[in-house]
Amino acid sequence: MTPWIAALIALFIWWFSTGTILMAVKYADRQGAAARKRATLGGLPLVCLGAYGAYWSATQTDVMGVYVAFLSALAIWGWIELAFLTGIITGPNRSPLPDRTPEWERFIRAWGTLAYHEMLLVAALIMLGLALWDAPNAFGFWTFAVLFFARVSAKLNLFFGVPRTHVEFLPEALSHLSSHFRVAGMNWLFPVSVTALTFATACWLERLYAAQTMGDTTGFALLTALTALAALEHWVMVLPIPDERLWRWMLPAPKPHKHQKTQGGHHGL
Repeated sequence: MTPWIAALIALFIWWFSTGTILMAVKYADRQGAAARKRATLGGLPLVCLGAYGAYWSATQTDVMGVYVAFLSALAIWGWIELAFLTGIITGPNRSPLPDRTPEWERFIRAWGTLAYHEMLLVAALIMLGLALWDAPNAFGFWTFAVLFFARVSAKLNLFFGVPRTHVEFLPEALSHLSSHFRVAGMNWLFPVSVTALTFATACWLERLYAAQTMGDTTGFALLTALTALAALEHWVMVLPIPDERLWRWMLPAPKPHKHQKTQGGHHGL
């Protein structure tokens, strides 16, 4: 299997998994809090499959083992994101940011909106690191690590300020998050973030061309594509790229409010 095929597979999995999670969350939103809990509980097998897949693939260095490791990391990550987007595992602060809040307090309040979610991600990263650091196949750990650090960087950029925040994708349970975002032309962290992600992509690419086995070739191709996508996701926060169209067609219309007319209105996100 060529690296290009592996990269295309990574691109498809990124698009499909993101759209599936958004679709599940939006459908649950339409049915209320109980549906959000059911969606989160219904996704628990993902964690079990991901944990078993990470354990099984740790000693499998062939192409199949690498794909299982990659998908297992995504399964664990996907459930944690689902639990966050449904509002089940977020943080103790569920209130909008008050006006004229000092910067130090703004950071504390923003941290409070997602503290439990971040702690769970850190715990998962540590557990995967302890289990896979010296394993023959550590691609599951590196996949999760790329997702983790890219997501932390994206959240910090949203906090410090970017031109485009995509608040239309926020589910009802997280509607208060938009008040913690800042719309700004640029912030000091953004060039650091994209430089680090570009450098990481180059490092994976170097490892790809130095790979001696098909398993390593596939694994580093997947990591290269995933890290490049993370860099692209940062760029769309500042450039007028209509990336929301990639998933908008998959999502249900938002639940109409009682005061809204149901005829002749625009129900898109």
